[in-house]
Amino acid sequence: MMDSWATFGADLHLELRGTRLRSGLMDALREAVRTGRLAPGTRLPSSRSLAADLGVARNTVADAYAELVAEGWLVAQQGSGTRVALGAPAWRRPRGRSAPRGPLVRESLVGPRPVSGGPAHDLKPGSPDLARFPRAEWLRAARRALTAAPHEAFGYGDPRGRIELRTALADYLARARGVYAAPERVVVCNGFVHGLMLMGKVLGRRRVREVAVDSYGLDFHWDLLTREGLRTPVLPFDKAGTRTRALGTMRGVGAVLMTPAHQFPMGVPLHPDRRAAAVDWARRTGGVILEDDYDGEFRYDRQPVGALQGLDPERVVYMGTASKSLAPGLRLAWMVLPESMVGEVLEAKGREEWASGVLDQLTLAEFIMSGAYDRHVRGMRLRYRRRRDQLVAALAERAPAVRVSGIAAGLHAVLELPQGSEPEAIRAAAWHGLAVPGLSDFRHADAVADAREGLVVGYATPPDSAWAGALDALCRSLE
Repeated sequence: MMDSWATFGADLHLELRGTRLRSGLMDALREAVRTGRLAPGTRLPSSRSLAADLGVARNTVADAYAELVAEGWLVAQQGSGTRVALGAPAWRRPRGRSAPRGPLVRESLVGPRPVSGGPAHDLKPGSPDLARFPRAEWLRAARRALTAAPHEAFGYGDPRGRIELRTALADYLARARGVYAAPERVVVCNGFVHGLMLMGKVLGRRRVREVAVDSYGLDFHWDLLTREGLRTPVLPFDKAGTRTRALGTMRGVGAVLMTPAHQFPMGVPLHPDRRAAAVDWARRTGGVILEDDYDGEFRYDRQPVGALQGLDPERVVYMGTASKSLAPGLRLAWMVLPESMVGEVLEAKGREEWASGVLDQLTLAEFIMSGAYDRHVRGMRLRYRRRRDQLVAALAERAPAVRVSGIAAGLHAVLELPQGSEPEAIRAAAWHGLAVPGLSDFRHADAVADAREGLVVGYATPPDSAWAGALDALCRSLE
């Protein structure tokens, strides 16, 4: 039968037959948005009204709306109904196929977000509150740095990075993270991924063939190592963190990639005995530990956990970044290397010809040396702790069955869920306008014995103006 949505003012030409009622409605809505017949921001009728107009079950319309919200075509907020997203997602499904539940829905939530439109609230982990970037202080530091910079600073320079920044980092890391960081061992990178790429090349040239990794982490880090020809066997994990003693049974492993201060995403600090076991393994075998200290400054309930590198600077490569403390757009990261590795990393870096901008390096150096960096980190630590406390309190009141873990430090929390409930929780979050990934998205493909489920909530990302709404939407999706 052919139906028109008369109350909407646009003829959707729906051919609703057999079992394809929902998919037909979804195809028609996508096409209407794609062609501009449904303008961005347009409010759609309620599922009850549309179901009555089309003569179908209300659940058919509600399910279609929910799937399109998950895909990013629509947004839904309590009190304002369902609307066309301000920007269509880059991904398109061929006509005539319905959007499946499960992995493809999750991919739309954890992948790149459209420039405009999409979910109303972004709770994906991995980013700070970008609205709090210290623009005025950064500008003042940039002016001072530019005024004081020697002429030679604007040449090609030292491949390790500007001496001003390497000196400032060496002082700061020794003071704040317990890192042995002489300036000549510091190499500035164009982001953490650049540093990991360089280490992958160096390890490959050293004939390392396997780099052990945690059972939970970031798949694009593992993929990068794989592209360098390195295998990534998985270390087991439990409530005390990564079980590093297992390194002794992995004969082909020559290096290990870890987040010992605050395991990502599980949030567990590596137990002291296991820190010592990892260093002992490296000393006995000549192995290398790649320490990703991605958010070491943000610890709330106790003194910060010092960097693993301090236990043995000749066996641990310390890798840090300004992405969490300031902003990922700066593309500033650093490695503190064993003395024997400096030349190898510089050789690999020279061939890549990747370098961070001189002015940003000089500005960060001035920002650190003036004390502005410490003041900024202290202020953000208080703000993020307050958000974490609000998240924990709200969930305890409105979703008490949900257990929150990994909250002693960092910018995210893990909401643990019963087995089998993660996909439905993600769909419910999408229906309430939230972009939030599931814990399974961070599980290594080989970690079959450790299949936990949950949501990984980045509570630092929303600006202050959106935090209350994001927190309310999260609680409603879990109630």
